[in-house]
Amino acid sequence: MATRLVALGDSVTAGLGDPLPGGGWRGYAAILADALGPHGQVEFSNVATSGATSRDLAADQLPRALSLRPTLATVLAGVNDTLRGTFELTAIASDIEEVVGGLRRTGATVLTIRLPDPGLMLGIPDLVRRPLTRRVRAINTILDHVARRYDTVHVDPACHPALYERRMWGVDRLHPSERGHRLLARLIATELVARGVPLDAMPDAEPSGANPSAWASARWMAVEGTGWVVRRSRDFLPELARLVLSEAWHDVRGRAALLDQRFHTDLDHALRHLGARPVVTGPRRTPSPSPHVATEDACP
Repeated sequence: MATRLVALGDSVTAGLGDPLPGGGWRGYAAILADALGPHGQVEFSNVATSGATSRDLAADQLPRALSLRPTLATVLAGVNDTLRGTFELTAIASDIEEVVGGLRRTGATVLTIRLPDPGLMLGIPDLVRRPLTRRVRAINTILDHVARRYDTVHVDPACHPALYERRMWGVDRLHPSERGHRLLARLIATELVARGVPLDAMPDAEPSGANPSAWASARWMAVEGTGWVVRRSRDFLPELARLVLSEAWHDVRGRAALLDQRFHTDLDHALRHLGARPVVTGPRRTPSPSPHVATEDACP
């Protein structure tokens, strides 16, 4: 039986940062599909869309994914939720659970992927980093909970030191370069092999194409990257400014711990909401192991 791989997510899953020679984007999910087997044995569909939030995955991408009857699905969600003016943890948790649970109920093997630390990735000042890091940690905690609840193949690139190397990221520092996409594909492939999913071979670590020139990078940032920043500025930057001022105010008064307490209260409420819901999963379709494939070292 053919493996039907469906990828759900945002611009990272859509492949931004990993351009194809003839135009368009490839990305980690397509690299993973090639590693699983030749075309004909592996049917690959990418339903990810740039800018997608967890709500978009639940409302738009999940129905499309289910219609494709996946045997294997990747879910990378939450990055754009952290970059919105509003951040409703309970709603985000519900949407992520709806996506993962909906896929698992069909019997598909589901890959869930944790998010990287934005402070390490962007090298931003501590006052700016802290509210962003809280949001990412909240998403990751929800992903951890859902992964345990639905028995997903859970991948944690966030703790892999190589992920934060400059060469792993594109000029905008928000989308992986080809090398970064390949690292992510290799980390996912490692977890799949550990769970008994066979591969033809591990994805190559080295890029197949030339690195974009400084001119090409500057042109991309001017034409596409700046537009992304402007769109986010209308919604997120005013809220980020408010969060940073709140951090500074609490720091000056020695009350920074209160912000962490509020964060944990909101997160506990979201997790209790998930815990009150019944879980029904289908049988996992796990092929026999492929012992000849070498794997990436485990994340420290």
